[in-house]
Formats: sequence, structure tokens, C-alpha cells
Amino acid sequence: MSDSIKLTLAQLNPTVGDIAGNLKLVTDVLDENTSSDITVFSELCICGYPPEDLLLRDDFLDECDDALQSLIDYSKGFDCAILIGHPQRANGHLYNAMSVIENGKQLACYHKRCLPNYTVFDEKRYFAPGDKAQVIDIKGVACGLVICEDIWEEPPVQESVALGAQLIISPNASPFHYNKSIQREEGVVKQRAKQNKVPIVYVAQVGGQDELVFDGASHIVDASGKITARLPIFESAVQTVEIKANSKPKRSCQPQMGDIAPREDLDTRIYRALVTGVRDYVNKNGFQKVVLGLSGGIDSGLTLAIAVDALGKDRVEAVMMPYHYTSEMSLTDAEAEATALEVKYHVISIAPIVEVSLDQLNPLFAGLEADTTEENVQARARMLLLMALSNKTGAMVLTTGNKSEMAVGYATLYGDMAGGFAAIKDVPKTKVFELARYRNTISEVIPERVITRPPSAELRPDQEDSDSLPDYPTLDAILERFVEHDESIETIIEAGFDEALVRRVVKMVVRNEYKRRQSAPGVRITPRAFGRDRRYPITSKFF
Repeated sequence: MSDSIKLTLAQLNPTVGDIAGNLKLVTDVLDENTSSDITVFSELCICGYPPEDLLLRDDFLDECDDALQSLIDYSKGFDCAILIGHPQRANGHLYNAMSVIENGKQLACYHKRCLPNYTVFDEKRYFAPGDKAQVIDIKGVACGLVICEDIWEEPPVQESVALGAQLIISPNASPFHYNKSIQREEGVVKQRAKQNKVPIVYVAQVGGQDELVFDGASHIVDASGKITARLPIFESAVQTVEIKANSKPKRSCQPQMGDIAPREDLDTRIYRALVTGVRDYVNKNGFQKVVLGLSGGIDSGLTLAIAVDALGKDRVEAVMMPYHYTSEMSLTDAEAEATALEVKYHVISIAPIVEVSLDQLNPLFAGLEADTTEENVQARARMLLLMALSNKTGAMVLTTGNKSEMAVGYATLYGDMAGGFAAIKDVPKTKVFELARYRNTISEVIPERVITRPPSAELRPDQEDSDSLPDYPTLDAILERFVEHDESIETIIEAGFDEALVRRVVKMVVRNEYKRRQSAPGVRITPRAFGRDRRYPITSKFF
């Protein structure tokens, strides 16, 4: 055993299906870190995570195999062990695998044993589980191999140590929610290290993939659970750390201190997740710019700030579309937001569109009272204009609705819900206010009165959200219990909430499942987002 090894953590942002591009990311790191003894990449790095039903295609798997072989060929003459994740077909099954490659040879291939099949994960749909622990000598160090979920369960690390592992190496693709990084580091990696008295190298993916975002924060802990290195969140990053290898009196490894990126506060983590999700969705799908409706309210103001921080001011366009009920304050504040962020800004009245539409409909509405129908015509007129701009210019429409609205259906289908991506779809309204204040600490772009005044859709005279909804702190507390924690109506009532209000909120959530099923994807920041995370039937008599 040598006295020490240099181990490189490669925290990259692969794109699902861009196999050639992902391979180049890998080889670029290897070219720039030729003195490293071991370089570790993330889970399924070759194909990107999660590849979903692409894994059911033989042509996709063939390209993954070809890329792996190219990497093996590339490694000839390299005195560096490469640990990389990829899908592998073997024995009539498909596995979530990690190969160890060195100097033109595939030294080992480990199969992930614990396959997550909850919340956003569907790995049992695609993969067969591995059936054994694996320890391999790399540069004189006995390395136990585990992949992502393996480290969340006790047996894989325990069994690796029982087989003589001195160092655990774990590539991951663990998606973000607001407390996930702390859960991983404090509740899982440190605990496994301390329980088994073994250092752990944890290498994570970073970046956005549809509604999922990956925060990175790759790290190393020593055998006592102490952090010795941590990479930054939401950034591609590479760090090489020295690991001392001792043979006496007992074979062991001691990671040396590397750079330790700070653990960001909650609002910083969430805001950066939203920026990353928007940036990667737009860029990876080939859009050059985005357009959004700017109402002068807090939701669209926050969305505009996120878009500019993600893409730059020159790739963002905002449109104010007033009607008779739009206040002068909203017109002033929308212009102030656009000016502060220096984006291209337009004002287009929807009055002619709405009035022509209602003139045509009024004969059919004879004898019927005005209701939300007339309000929805306004919302759909606005989306008509935004989608026309999108079609003509190629700009993707960003929607501006928040999670509270999506939950209870306080949004217009084919109106303000329509668009390509929903930046704050998983952000409760109470958190929208907090994030607006957070963003203003960077630079003041959302006027104070936008944050403090009562929210309003301005679809009828003197309208406020509180006319139709409970106050947002109460609403969000009920929604968190019902949507994110699956608490029963009775349990929520027992927690001190008014029974009639709870039943009303639950009814709104259930009734509007059909709307959410047709909404744009959006960045996931909570442990239970609408979309692939929460799949309820539209047709149901349970509640």
C-alpha cells in the first residue's frame, strides 16, 4: 500500500441522453487532473439521471455501451482509476452499475443493490438489484463500492467493511428538496461513517433535469464522521483530496483536509435551486429566451428575477397586459420591476380581445349571472398574447403560479397556467414572500409594497385573494399536511385547524387534480411536489 493517494471528486452536470456530451465532460476532467490516482464521477453519469423510459430502448443502451468502451479505450496509458456510473445489461437484466476502469481495462463492475421506488424514483421499473457487496483494491486501498440508495440502507456499507473495505466510494444522483442536503450529510453519510468506522467519499450530480434539480454538495467524511471536504451547491466543481493510507497497526485511510464549501441557508438553497432549474430547462431544451406576463404582483415579480438570474437580462422579455381592473399601482410596480432588472418590457391592453370575446358570447350567456367565466376570459386573453409572442419569436413562456394556487385550483386552465415551464410551481405562497425579501437583499428588484400589499388577481373590482381563499399561512399549513405528508382530514382537524375550513381546502385540492395534470412542469423544491412526485387519480370518490 502506498503512503497516500490523490482522489478527485468530479461533480458534473450531465444531460440525459447527451451521451457524447456527457463523455466529453468526463474526459475533460480527466485531461485536467492527470496527477489524480482515483477520479470518481456520479451515478449514471454516462447517460444522465434519471433517463426514465429511455432505459427501455436497446439503441439507447447500445450508445451507453459504446461510450463506456470509448472511455475504456481512452484510459489506456492513464495511471488513474476511473469510477463512473452507467446502465449495464448482463444475465438478461439491466443494472444501475458503476465500473472501475484503469489503463484500458474494466477492473470491476458493481451493481446497485438498493433500488429506490418512492416519491420521484421508479428504479424498480427499469433495473434489477445487485446481489452482493463488492470491495476492490484500487491503488493499494480496499475500496467498498456503493451507489446512492445503497448508502441510505445499513447492509451495503456494513457488508463492505466486513469484506475489508478501508474506504467507501459512493456515486450519487440524489435530487434536491429544501432539507435534503442536510439529511444526506448529517443523517446518512456521517452516520454510516461513524457506525462502521470508515471514511466515505460521496460524489453527487448537479444541475436541472425537467422538474428535478440536483444540488451537488459532494463531500468526504473521515471515519469519525468529520467533514474533510465539501464541494459547493448548484455548481459543477472538481476537487482533489489527498487520502493517507496506513498499514499499521491496522489498515485504515485518513482523508486530509480539503476545501469545505459553506452550507448555505435555507432561502439561498431554495432560490439557487429555482435559478438552476430554470437555467437548465431552458438551455438543455434549446430555447434562446423566455417571455412572461408581468402583473405587478409578487409571483410574477419573483419569477422575473429568477429568470434574469438564470439566463441574463437579454434573454428575458416581460409583458404587462392590463384590463379595466388593473390598478395604477400594478402598472407602476410592473414597470419598476422590469426597469430594475433591465429587461425588454411591453404593455399590451387585453381590453379589445376580452370585449370582442364577451360580445360574441353574451347572446349565449343571456339570463346567466356574471361569475368566474368572465374572469377566465381575461386570463385566457393574456395567454393568447403570450403564446403568440412565443410562436413568433421562439421564446418559451414561463408561467408564474405558485404551489398554493396550483393546489386549490386558484388558476385558469389554458390561461395563466399555460406555458412551457413553471418556475415557482412548487413554492408555497408564504415562501414566495420570503424569497422575494431574500432576492431584494441581493439587489432591490421587487418594490416593497408588492410584498406587503394584499395579493390580488385583479380580475374584478377591488378583488383580493382572501375573498376566495383562507389566509395564506393557514392555507399553506393545511396544504403541507394534506399534500406533502398525506395526513387525513381528521388528523389535520385534531392538530387545531377549523373543520369546515379543512374540508373546504381538501375539496378544492381534490377537485382540481385535472387542472394540475395539464400544467407545465416546474422546479421541485419540497419533499412532495405536484407531478411525478404525487400521483393521484383524477376520477376518485375517496375524499
